[in-house]
Amino acid sequence: MEINTINLVGRAGREPDVRYFESGSTVANFTLAVNRLSKGDEPDWFNLEIWGKQAQIAADYVKKGSLIGITGSFKIDSWKDKNSGEDRFKPVVRVDRLNLLSSRKETDNSNFTNNNNSGDIPF
Repeated sequence: MEINTINLVGRAGREPDVRYFESGSTVANFTLAVNRLSKGDEPDWFNLEIWGKQAQIAADYVKKGSLIGITGSFKIDSWKDKNSGEDRFKPVVRVDRLNLLSSRKETDNSNFTNNNNSGDIPF
């Protein structure tokens, strides 16, 4: 049995780069930063590739800093460098399911609101 499944939760590193094809297909590419358990560690960065309706959802709703969850599979893109003629490789996560968890703005506003309670009971 072979399994190639990856689940990640992190923040979008940039706005999705969306391309539309004459065939009607849509693809969105962007990066995802996933924090490690230790506070001092740098995040891990993943290149995401999303196709179809999920790509359009990413185009419409994912912004830099958005908190998202994904399920997908790992693949290696390969090509020949036009300048050097060398083979190049890039690890990519092909996303099958995209979950919008929150945006950076929503998270920041939520923290701001929670930290500025006057202590009064709201009724």
